[in-house]
Amino acid sequence: MEDVKGTVCVTGGTEFIASMLIKRLLEEGYSVRTTARPDTENKRDLSFVTNLPGAAEKLKIFGADLNDPHSFDAAIKGSKGVFLVATPVDFQNKEPQEIVTEREISGTLGILKSCLKSKTVKRVVYTSSLATVVHNGQDSDMMDESFWSDVDFIREKETPNFSSYSISKTLTERAALEFVAEHGVDVVTLIPGLFVGPFICPKFPGSVHISLALLLGGKYPQFPISTPESLAEIKGNKGMKEDAFKLIQIRA
Repeated sequence: MEDVKGTVCVTGGTEFIASMLIKRLLEEGYSVRTTARPDTENKRDLSFVTNLPGAAEKLKIFGADLNDPHSFDAAIKGSKGVFLVATPVDFQNKEPQEIVTEREISGTLGILKSCLKSKTVKRVVYTSSLATVVHNGQDSDMMDESFWSDVDFIREKETPNFSSYSISKTLTERAALEFVAEHGVDVVTLIPGLFVGPFICPKFPGSVHISLALLLGGKYPQFPISTPESLAEIKGNKGMKEDAFKLIQIRA
C-alpha cells in the first residue's frame, strides 16, 4: 500500500517529547524515522516505542549522536519533514556552559546540513524553549518572536543551574535561524514552556517531576514559574496536537 502521508524524522526518539510525538505521528499514519544514541552492547530497552501500534510497519530507529552530526544523515535521507527535538540538557552544570553550547550548536547545525543534503526535506520543526525569549529584563505582559533573551543579562541575573541551559538554547536558536536564512531551509520554531502530561518513556520526565512538585507545594527556585499559563500540557501544546501536524504539511 502506498504511503500516503509520507516519511518524517523525529530526532531524540527515546525522550519524553519525541516519544510522544512518534506515538501521535504513527496514529496519524506517518512513516517515522527516529534516532537514538548508539548502543553497541544492545542493553537499552526501546520497546516503549517499538511496541507502539503501527511501529512494526512504519517505525525505523537509527543510531545517531549530537557529537557526530553526520550520523543523522541516514535517518533524515528520504524524509519530507524533520522534527528537531534532540538536545542536551544539563541543569546540574556537569560541564562548562561553553562546551554544552558548542555541542548543541554543532549538533543542530549538523542536522540542518543533513536536511539540506537530503534534497527531500521540505520543512523542519525545531523545538526551542521559552528560555530563549523571557530572560531580558523587559517588563512586558506579552512577548512574541521579536523578543530574545539577553545572554549578558542571563549571566548576571539567572541562577547558575538554569543559566547554562538558557544561554545554550538562545545561542543555538540564533545560530540555527542564521543558517536557515542563508541556506533557504524552511524552519518553524516552537517556543514551549514547561511540558507536562502523559509519557511512555521509562524515565520519569524532569519537567513532569517539577510540575508535580509545584502543584504539591515543592519549591524549584531555579524555575520561576508563576502562572498556570507558563505550563504547556503536552497533549494541548501546538507542538503535539492537530496544529502541529499542519506544520509538517507541505504545500504541493
